[in-house]
Amino acid sequence: MSMQAGELAFAHGICVAGKCRVTRCGTRTLTDPSPKEFERLAKELDLERYQCLTVLPATDYQLLLVDAPNVPAIELKNAVRWRLKDMLDFRVDDATVDVLDIPVEAGGSARGHSMYAVAARNETIERCITRFTEAHVPLSVIDIVETAQRNIAALFEPPARGVGMIYLGARQALLTVNFRGELYLARRIDVGAEQLADTASDHDEARNRILLELQRSLDHLDRQFPFVTMARLMVAPEPSDTGLAAYLAANLDLPVEQARLADVVEFGPEAALPGDAAWRLFHVIGAALRNETKAL
Repeated sequence: MSMQAGELAFAHGICVAGKCRVTRCGTRTLTDPSPKEFERLAKELDLERYQCLTVLPATDYQLLLVDAPNVPAIELKNAVRWRLKDMLDFRVDDATVDVLDIPVEAGGSARGHSMYAVAARNETIERCITRFTEAHVPLSVIDIVETAQRNIAALFEPPARGVGMIYLGARQALLTVNFRGELYLARRIDVGAEQLADTASDHDEARNRILLELQRSLDHLDRQFPFVTMARLMVAPEPSDTGLAAYLAANLDLPVEQARLADVVEFGPEAALPGDAAWRLFHVIGAALRNETKAL
């Protein structure tokens, strides 16, 4: 689930033997931000029955690419914390840090091994935990949108091929690249659905900015991870047809397809996606399909 802008978004997912099902999803209005209101909604949704996780807004954390320290696993987070001290816009002592590995090629050298570090202010994490504790909601995981998007993109992966996915948020786009279920690239692009829907904007210029960032990102991926052969780029559900998928298909040297969630996920009778719900709930659904064997 996620809470922002006066709304609680939720999804319940089950993945067994590679088959994923969403049994419930939707939104509820938060009339006020008090714990009592959240507790009321928690009882309405019967949340105590479930293993609950929340998705942080992208503005609440930083995702940074770092060189993997050559240290034992037990020392990894502290070693990464030290590397972040000059990369954060706040004191590293005030940060909660986690890591997400980027696997090297099977049988290849570990030289140049990279990983993603996730850093959020301690007060942000504490505030999130307190919100759930005061509402008596069992919180087991705090997730991020990049890994939620990875979970859905992984369902579209062909064997031994990489797949890219771009999600057009209200003000930013998020590009991710998966390979064998792992996140190899994540990049935010400062063009969103609002700009493409604005009649006063130059839509071709906005789409071209996305195209250029995609090309640069895929070139970077090819240099850093030549063993990742891209199969296609998936365009996640949009609030309305922006023409982005057709534009990218005409200008990228890569197959471009619309990502239809119903092609890879079974939706139960309480999990309808009317209107732009697939767009609004996209990352909440992705988080609900989280593979517990993966970090984050």
